[in-house]
Amino acid sequence: MNEPSLFGACYGVHVRIVRLALAEKGVAYRLIELDLAAPDPRDLAGQCFGRIPEFEHDGFRLHDTGAITRYIDEAFTGPALQPSSPRGRARMHQIISLLDNYAYQSLIWDIFVERVRAAFECRRPDEARIAAAVPLAETCLDQIVGLMADGPYLAGDRLSLADLHAAPIMIYAHMSVEGAALMHARPALEAWLGRMGRRSSIGDTRTPLERLAWQPAPAPIPTRPVA
Repeated sequence: MNEPSLFGACYGVHVRIVRLALAEKGVAYRLIELDLAAPDPRDLAGQCFGRIPEFEHDGFRLHDTGAITRYIDEAFTGPALQPSSPRGRARMHQIISLLDNYAYQSLIWDIFVERVRAAFECRRPDEARIAAAVPLAETCLDQIVGLMADGPYLAGDRLSLADLHAAPIMIYAHMSVEGAALMHARPALEAWLGRMGRRSSIGDTRTPLERLAWQPAPAPIPTRPVA
C-alpha cells in the first residue's frame, strides 16, 4: 500500500489526533500543510465542508477525525488502539463523544484561545467567556475521571483512541491557568496527562503553540489599563 497523506495544519487539535494515531501504529505518512486562513479552504481540503483534517490512502479519502483514526487502527498493522470488548469500545466512544461535543468547545475555544492564544495575539482575553466556560469544563473533566475508573488510561488498561483524542485538547488546556488548575484538582487526570506526555508519539508531534505546555501557565493579562 502507498504511504497515506494527511492534510491540515500541524498546530490543529484534530490534525494532531490523527498524527498520534499514525505515530502509535508506526505508519509513515505525508503531512500536507494547509492554511486555515485561506479565503476558501474547500479549494485546499478538497471537500465541500472545508474541514480538516482530511486523509487520503490509495485513493480513499476521509474527512472526519473519528472515522480517520478508526480506519488507521484497522487498516494498518501495529498495536490495537481500540479495546477488544464491546463494553470497552463503547466506553472509548463515549469519551470521544464527550470530548467532541462538550470539552473541545469549553477547553479549547473558550479557555485556551482566550487565555493563551489571546496573549500571543496581543489582545485582551474575554474574561466573561472564560468564566462561563469553567463550570462546563469542570463537568466534562469530572465525567472523564469517572469513566477512567482505576485504569491508567481513559478507556482501560491499554492506550486507546480515547487517549489520543483527549491528549491534544488537554495539553493545550493545561497551558492556561484555568486548565492547569482544573487538572491539578483531579489527580487521576493530571497523572494521566503526565503519563501521556512521556510517550514518544506526543514528543514527535509537538506543535508550535505548545512551547509553554510543560512550563508554568502564564499569568492572566490584567483586565484594566495600566497607567
